[in-house]
Amino acid sequence: MSSVIERPAATRHVIDERSFTLAAGLPTGPVSVEPYRSPEFFELERERVFKRAWLCIGRVEQLPQINSYFTKDIEIWKASVLVTRDKQDKIRAFHNVCSHRGNLVVNQSCGVAERLVCRYHNWQYRNDGELIGVPDQKHFFDLDKKTCGLTPISCEVWEGFIFLNHQKKPEVTLAEFLGPFGTRYAGIPYFNLDETIVIQADFKANWKLIADAFAEPYHVPSLHPATLAPGFAHPEENRYARPLSAMAHGIHRHFSAYGNPDYVPSPTSKVEALVYVQDTGGVLGGDASDNAAALTAHPAINPTKDRSWSADVTWLFPNFNIDYSTGGFWTHEFWPVAHDRTHWTLKIYIPKTMSIRHRLQLEHYACRWAEVVLEDVTNCERIQRGLESRAKDAMILQDAEMLIRHSLHVLDKWVKADRVADALR
Repeated sequence: MSSVIERPAATRHVIDERSFTLAAGLPTGPVSVEPYRSPEFFELERERVFKRAWLCIGRVEQLPQINSYFTKDIEIWKASVLVTRDKQDKIRAFHNVCSHRGNLVVNQSCGVAERLVCRYHNWQYRNDGELIGVPDQKHFFDLDKKTCGLTPISCEVWEGFIFLNHQKKPEVTLAEFLGPFGTRYAGIPYFNLDETIVIQADFKANWKLIADAFAEPYHVPSLHPATLAPGFAHPEENRYARPLSAMAHGIHRHFSAYGNPDYVPSPTSKVEALVYVQDTGGVLGGDASDNAAALTAHPAINPTKDRSWSADVTWLFPNFNIDYSTGGFWTHEFWPVAHDRTHWTLKIYIPKTMSIRHRLQLEHYACRWAEVVLEDVTNCERIQRGLESRAKDAMILQDAEMLIRHSLHVLDKWVKADRVADALR
């Protein structure tokens, strides 16, 4: 099942040499919408993409000390996973399933424990996965505790981000999976890790629709006229919020967002005027930190070093974003539940508050994000309804929507490839 419908050569429109799409070596024709509405394609994604790709499930700060742990439901795997930091300071991951009768071992979302106990029959496991206690063991038949530990999941860490792979023996390492992206974005300073604003939503739309919403700024002037457009578009210089740059990095991608250099809060926006800080990413800048200079100096960030830069949006295939601005960084997780259901999580990393004004600034920051999210999520459900009607079989993408085209192009390769190595080419 192809996700690309190529326009006949005679009808192609000539796009100028600055085209992000052409620079990425992508076709320019209409793109099939079947991957957004097909239950059959969703099952292909489950097996060929999400069960073979490396998936980011959190950061090392979620395991702040020896013997700490957290759990996470990965619905596309139909699994609960347990991630631990053992006494050797090694981060490990396991299926959160007892070897005795299949019960979930840990029911808490996070905690600190060297021993983990399944409360069904009190089987005990060390946080390195070893089975260490079985009540009334003598009445089992030839029980070998060494073979009955927690089932491990391949786990690797890149730049503080924790990745898991469902394959018992991953076909490629995390470094191979990240490819040029992993090299290019290594060494970026991650700051403001003290606190996290978390916004979550469950909604009736395909996971790619919400991912697409954060992959292009073309919709900003029309869908976000009051929340984002004033800071990320300009009535003369950049009316349609065209990106400053957009590139593919192997199977991953990024775009750099324009920031209106003339932006100031409206006179009627009294609260925003009170807390607004210049040169921190416009309305999505949460902090004026000294770390911003180190971030913007990194060659991967704002690669054209344009003075009108506001933020970089990076999309790690298949379902994870890391976005950067002078105020810090935030992440998006787009978790598929069904072909028309998604669980989405936004994590915004913010500093500890230093004053009442700073607290108010961060609260305003969170509220602005909530407004933007509501606009995007509501619109995604409308798109899903439109696609389910089957009135249209393809969508026509603009050059600023290159990241969406690239994502579908890569997705198509993964569902067709028998080997991950082939999908990475």
